[in-house]
Amino acid sequence: MHPILRDCRGWDAESKKNYEELFKKLDTNKDGKVNVAELRAGLIAMGISLRTGEAQRIVATGDKNRDGALDLIEFARYLKEHEKKLWLTFKSLDKNEDGRLDASEIKQSLAELGMDISTDAAQKILQSIDNDGIMTVDWNEWRDHFLFNPATDLEEIIRYWKHSSQLDIGDNLAIPDEFTVEEKTSGGWWKQLVAGATAGAVSRTGTAPLDRIKVFMQVHSSRSNPISLVGGFKQMLKEGGVMSLWRGNGLNVLKIAPETAIKFMAYEQYKKRFSSEGDKVETAQRFMAGSLAGATAQTAIYPMEVLKTRLTLRSTGQYSGMGDCARSILKREGMRAFYKGYVPNMLGIIPYAGIDLAVYESLKNAWLSQYARDTANPGVLVLLCCGTVSSTCGQLASYPLALVRTRMQAQAALHASEHVSVRSVLRSIVAKEGFLGLYRGILPNSMKVIPAVSISYVVYEHTKVWLGI
Repeated sequence: MHPILRDCRGWDAESKKNYEELFKKLDTNKDGKVNVAELRAGLIAMGISLRTGEAQRIVATGDKNRDGALDLIEFARYLKEHEKKLWLTFKSLDKNEDGRLDASEIKQSLAELGMDISTDAAQKILQSIDNDGIMTVDWNEWRDHFLFNPATDLEEIIRYWKHSSQLDIGDNLAIPDEFTVEEKTSGGWWKQLVAGATAGAVSRTGTAPLDRIKVFMQVHSSRSNPISLVGGFKQMLKEGGVMSLWRGNGLNVLKIAPETAIKFMAYEQYKKRFSSEGDKVETAQRFMAGSLAGATAQTAIYPMEVLKTRLTLRSTGQYSGMGDCARSILKREGMRAFYKGYVPNMLGIIPYAGIDLAVYESLKNAWLSQYARDTANPGVLVLLCCGTVSSTCGQLASYPLALVRTRMQAQAALHASEHVSVRSVLRSIVAKEGFLGLYRGILPNSMKVIPAVSISYVVYEHTKVWLGI
């Protein structure tokens, strides 16, 4: 390996000088930029073997201004960011903390990712990285082997930073989780989906009273008829007793499994269409695939959403159950009623999923750059905080559309003969109640986030243990 590479260390004081020296060697035409051809030729001249298309992927990963080449700032940023990911991965794999990786540590680490390999296979992996032939790999050998591999989501970092499947806050609009190839081939993915669905069911049941008062306030509260949190609970208890606080929860739990399964399968298909490498997707591609997967799942189960809202708002004795409610809607309003509020619901997926993903990625990267030292594992508290903040931001952005959706779903209880559009509902709310009217019910909605996240995380972890993950 070229000596300049051995001196590079993304967080050392000398790194800038070392990066400049390496950049000058690669920039053969001295135009201040390194293109694909220069990068390929320069690295091969230094003895670094490149796989087909690897130089193009490196440039594409680091090229922030999309001019087809890397300037010094882009080149240094790529090396610094990538080397830190390699360092975090190396430290996480180094189980005995002796500064070297052996075959048993590689075997153990792959087993934790769901891939069981033989000792011989682990030794072959080690030999492909080991330069000095002593059957252990130190940091320099690890970095030299992987520094110009443009991977953007190393398995160790992915593994610790999943958040959407176990953090269920009642609105399943978040981008689905990524699963490693090993998890998919070993069958571990379906166990995690089952654990996530179980966590969501328990979480939604625990926070159902807050969810019902939210819907109650969204539909019935106004300037002329203000409903407070305490007043709303008293009204519901007086009308139907304690069990009335859980109206609509059965269907809310029942729709978790089909929605999760459809969204996961659709997400995998959309990812393949948007990315040439299948599982290696950039944030923008992940957002598009996730949003379309969410829209696909919501389209399939949307009649259940309408039923859930009607059951949540029903008065004592109005319906004998889900089937009776569905038959009543079909008889009185027709099939079209099962898709009332569909448009604002679809529109709400985009700001929710986009902001949730963007905030979560920003918080994750901030933690990795500021606090990650010897491991990529952020710990439970950091994960919960990042997930709670990102989900809350997504909800705040999409809440007015969720309010419109709920009012349109409940239309029969308010003005059965009137056909309303998204625009007319928005105008009516703003005209009668002002801008703050778009956030009716936001208090109980915000109050349920922390307990929902906490309950779902605890149940998720216990269910994973029970399923043998």
